[in-house]
Amino acid sequence: MAKLGKRTRAARDAFAGKSNLTVEEAVALVKANAATKFDETIDIAMNLGVDTRHADQMVRGVVGLPNGTGKTMRVAVFARGPKAEEAQAAGADIVGAEDLMETIQGGTIEFDRCIATPDMMPVVGRLGKILGPRNLMPNPKVGTVTMDVKTAVEAAKGGEVQFKAEKGGVVHAGVGKASFDEAKLVENVRAFISAVSKAKPAGAKGTYMKKIALSSTMGPGVTLDVDGAVSE
Repeated sequence: MAKLGKRTRAARDAFAGKSNLTVEEAVALVKANAATKFDETIDIAMNLGVDTRHADQMVRGVVGLPNGTGKTMRVAVFARGPKAEEAQAAGADIVGAEDLMETIQGGTIEFDRCIATPDMMPVVGRLGKILGPRNLMPNPKVGTVTMDVKTAVEAAKGGEVQFKAEKGGVVHAGVGKASFDEAKLVENVRAFISAVSKAKPAGAKGTYMKKIALSSTMGPGVTLDVDGAVSE
């Protein structure tokens, strides 16, 4: 068995015997043990009581974190003419049409969010097998297929987070950086939990939120008291 490093042993000791914490307690514990040389991301994972094989149980949405994510979001926009100019003025990193499609088909994907005007969807549709698995496909349900590209780009750049239940009903996302103040992280965590709670699908049966855990990029995870986290 590999020998554990000093930092790993200390983190495990700090987390030992702790579970079902309040949001404040979990944030404080995770933040205090994010001790690597880089600014670790604070991640949330939620296990939901849904079966994503059924359309009426899919959980998907978007939330604007009140204090941002701390991550520089690279945004690509499929648009032509005035809408392309609007996207560039709003701060989009990449703007194009067929040329952008060909770049992506060639294997170059240098963005974290993809936005498209409705008229560009026949072009974007050809990229479904590439963008879909990466959760980058524009979708009107989360505001990434829109004529208001200015608002969409600004929202993406300002800390908007998309979420989608994966196989097994798990939703996860980054909700800030370890360098954030505890109060700001708490606000972000609560905003994310609230958004997922409100996105409960009509087909969900039984317990919707089964488990919530918080962790840092390189640190252990700790579970939250679900009832308390949802009601706060």
